Amino acid sequence: MSETSFKQKLYGFLGFLVDQGGSDLHLSTGNYPIIRVDSVLIKIENEKIVAHSNLEGLVKDLLTRYQQEKLKIRKQIDFSLETEGGFRFRGNFFYSRGVLNLCLRAISKEIKNLTDLNLPEELYDFVKKNQGLFLVVGPTGHGKSTTLASLIQYVNENNSRHIVTIEDPIEYVYVNKKSLIEQRELYEDTPTFVGALESCFREDVDIILVGELRNMETISMAITAAETGHVVLGTLHTNDSIQTVDRIIDVFPPYQQNQIRQQLANVLTGVVSQRLIKKIGGGRIPAIEVLKNTTAVSNLIRQNQTHQIKSFLETSRDIGMLTLEYSLAELIKKGMIDWEEAAKFVPNIENLKALIKNN
Repeated sequence: MSETSFKQKLYGFLGFLVDQGGSDLHLSTGNYPIIRVDSVLIKIENEKIVAHSNLEGLVKDLLTRYQQEKLKIRKQIDFSLETEGGFRFRGNFFYSRGVLNLCLRAISKEIKNLTDLNLPEELYDFVKKNQGLFLVVGPTGHGKSTTLASLIQYVNENNSRHIVTIEDPIEYVYVNKKSLIEQRELYEDTPTFVGALESCFREDVDIILVGELRNMETISMAITAAETGHVVLGTLHTNDSIQTVDRIIDVFPPYQQNQIRQQLANVLTGVVSQRLIKKIGGGRIPAIEVLKNTTAVSNLIRQNQTHQIKSFLETSRDIGMLTLEYSLAELIKKGMIDWEEAAKFVPNIENLKALIKNN
């Protein structure tokens, strides 16, 4: 199969993925094309097995020369792709056992509001503030970017703000409404997250979205931005709010940790941890943990007592805090997810049982 015809095949696979309501396409050398639908991998066995030469052709067709050179050096590269129908995908070329592979994740054309995403509208409160650091955390593929896009779009539709996003790669594309939104892609528009964050101080920015807080330098600059009058939104690959706070502090050397603890206690506005759970009848729905940085929580962070935050999550539902177990229990009682799916996401099954029984 020629390189050109395989590019056409790729767009066919992506169209099929969208039609099936899938999330990911996998093209792995020596294997059939595979799509993921509702967390299940499905082989497209009526197609030919993918060859290394097919993917080499896609590298030339889909990547810039700079990206191709970067792939040769780093053996992996993130990029974005938009089809003629306006569908966008986040892609990653990588090597496995010396041969190329490709994963493409579908990005919704529509930026949905929180209600449509089955998330509480109270999350909008985090972007109504004048400054502070708000984080959405969880494993890869569980909707963090989608939640943040919903918050950015809310501001865009309701407020006059200057918003800068720093992403690798750009996922959702915004059309300016009441706000001015400028999107910067790593390596295309800026060499580093840190450099782009620092330049925001000279660009009259109100809200900064950082695609991922990857390292100490980026975290430090994000905290500084939140201290200096910006709303900073970001993501981390952590499991819950307690682990998120600990991860941020632990990434710094011991002699800096007390200072960072004080800064974080002052600037953090909240942490949302989310999981996408398979729904009864198809599709996925989020279950979330919500931490708000109240005076009591701030004091626990400042005093290095983060292990006690859990009790505040469990006893503060009246002000919008939630535990993941409570969120899962509510979805079970509403008949939206089954017990077996919920049980995959909680470390303590007995807590979940108790919540279902007592509430």
